[in-house]
Amino acid sequence: MSKRFLSISMYGLVALAALTLPGFASEDRETPVVRAIKRAKPSVVNIHTEKPASERDAVFTTGKARKVNGMGTGMIIDERGYIVTNHHVIAEVDTIRVRLPDGGDYDGRVIATDREHDLAVIKIDATKPLRVIPTGTSSDLMLGETVLAIGNAFGYHDTVTLGIVSALGRDVEVNETQSYRNLIQTDASINPGNSGGPLINLDGEVIGINVAIRAGAQRIGFAIPIDDARKLIATLISIERLESHSHGLLGRDIKEGTNRMLVVDAITPDSPGAAAGLKPGDIVLKVGSLDVIDAVDLERALIGKQPGETFDLLVRRNDKTEKLAMSIAPTSTARVTMNRIDLTTTTRANNDDPLTDRVWTTLGLRMAPLPATQRHLVAPKYRGGMQVIEVKAGSPAANNGIQSGDILVGLHQWETVSSDNISWILNQPLPAHSSLKFYLIRGSETLFGHLQLTSK
Repeated sequence: MSKRFLSISMYGLVALAALTLPGFASEDRETPVVRAIKRAKPSVVNIHTEKPASERDAVFTTGKARKVNGMGTGMIIDERGYIVTNHHVIAEVDTIRVRLPDGGDYDGRVIATDREHDLAVIKIDATKPLRVIPTGTSSDLMLGETVLAIGNAFGYHDTVTLGIVSALGRDVEVNETQSYRNLIQTDASINPGNSGGPLINLDGEVIGINVAIRAGAQRIGFAIPIDDARKLIATLISIERLESHSHGLLGRDIKEGTNRMLVVDAITPDSPGAAAGLKPGDIVLKVGSLDVIDAVDLERALIGKQPGETFDLLVRRNDKTEKLAMSIAPTSTARVTMNRIDLTTTTRANNDDPLTDRVWTTLGLRMAPLPATQRHLVAPKYRGGMQVIEVKAGSPAANNGIQSGDILVGLHQWETVSSDNISWILNQPLPAHSSLKFYLIRGSETLFGHLQLTSK
């Protein structure tokens, strides 16, 4: 009897072991949700940050610098370590640590940010090529469609939550300085730490970037539509911005469900694109070995290429596929300066002005008001600005990357349309940290930073 019992027990153990071995999960268990997570999760990273703690509300202070920890999520958009997250995840932080799904930890650095739209690109120097997250589209989302959020929720890395698309086109105002337009609303649970992470569909494709929740509500979260985000990401990683190189292609993303393409709208004269024979209406299919569905793919395919280096560009023209030989070039001096103003005479005439001397000493800038004929460079968001004529080496302005030709549109909370504005701002009590936040226009971008003042 005991022998029979032993035999049954051994069989039961073998059967149980077989059921628990990897690869023995039933087809019923490997649902579309499971497959979607398997596809997207290897491209989702966890972000941990440190930044100085504010002691404004502290009753007692130690006199020692304190740090506060932050957390967020990101997703890999290029195998070389370019990662997209929210601007508020990495804003004003001292350190960024990125943890990959395989457990690898890397230091991250900020490449570019867009505070207004709450997006940022950071980079890690990975020791191997990384998996790029599959890109979907937000153009054909359906109410009630199943979606999943992946992120570093409350520090619990790689947390997965399930929900549906609750609404589309939501406008959300978070506070006086941050608002969003055209968001996806979802009831997939989104928590602190999820910011910057992907909202994915059942194909495992990212269709949104998780950005906000409704405080005090139950399962009301919001994500930036991926089609909107990709247009902005393309400007953040453009080779003109990152490497001062130019391709001369002015394109337009088309996203209509499965129909996704980059269409050439125009070609800058005398540019590499013009030399390669690109024409308006061409559809860019591939750059080198990289398939192109939008401007993000175009820009990341060109990052790291050197001027004069020739590569293949595959386009569709009039229903025919053509291969063009193309290269990139240093950003044209003429193009850089076409939005600048020759104010040499004005600068000489005002060099003896006390305000000019003060701005030069305090900020390290020589500026002149933007003429009315050039207001279109900052409109409609700003009424005008101060054109940067010269930047003093080693000054606060130089240390923050301000360049000749930039247009200063704001300092601290105030606009800088005229010299009187600058004078009034410099006469105000300094902030507690003795710095002024600046806002400037460079080309089509709005940039900001903090000027540590030297003296008054």
